Amino acid sequence: MLYTVNTSVFELNPNIKFGILIGKNLKNSQTLETDKERLRNAESKLRDTIQIEQLKSWPNISFYRDVMTKAGINPNKYPTSVEAMLKRILKGGELPTINALVDLCNAVSLEHIITLGAHDLNDIHQDLAVRFSKGDEIFLPFGAKDYEKVDERELIFTSGNIVQTRKWIWRQSDLGKITSKSKDIFFQLVGFGDNEDSSFYKAMADIEGLVIERFEGTCEKYIVDSHNPSIIF
Repeated sequence: MLYTVNTSVFELNPNIKFGILIGKNLKNSQTLETDKERLRNAESKLRDTIQIEQLKSWPNISFYRDVMTKAGINPNKYPTSVEAMLKRILKGGELPTINALVDLCNAVSLEHIITLGAHDLNDIHQDLAVRFSKGDEIFLPFGAKDYEKVDERELIFTSGNIVQTRKWIWRQSDLGKITSKSKDIFFQLVGFGDNEDSSFYKAMADIEGLVIERFEGTCEKYIVDSHNPSIIF
């Protein structure tokens, strides 16, 4: 299967990096107490580290917001998934537990303040792309039964004309959601760091570790950037 990031995306910020991990034969489960503990610890650390008025200017969050603005997306109306989670936590809330894989992905996202999407490959049947929409794409909102049309020139992550994530990294589709039965997973991280010590590379390493150690699966890793805009997996 082909995964491509259109060159127009790198025109928004040439330093964007997409970290792709393909996890196979994972043994997902209901949330264990140790999984929940990691998630709650990540939430607690954030409350001790960031004040809510600092959120929009925080590293990574500010980069995401800048790219979204350049793409014609209002980041106040359509905050990235990680910004929305952070805002909820900094206001005193906590994330619900769903299943082990979702909860641990959320924990990694919070620990590194990085956007991270996980998609069940069982629901993906066509090549994947990050690009601007053409106007013939459709999207199944979370919990919905009917697809909705996607406007032309929206930055999307899509499989053929079936959109996996709208408004770049705002909201994922119900199609491809991770359940306790999910085994083969496509992970997509978005970051900006070139340094191996950056949040981007650390988060990738954490996901790889979870796939292999916690979920007893296998993992392939790829970096997609302006110099290498497509991969085959």
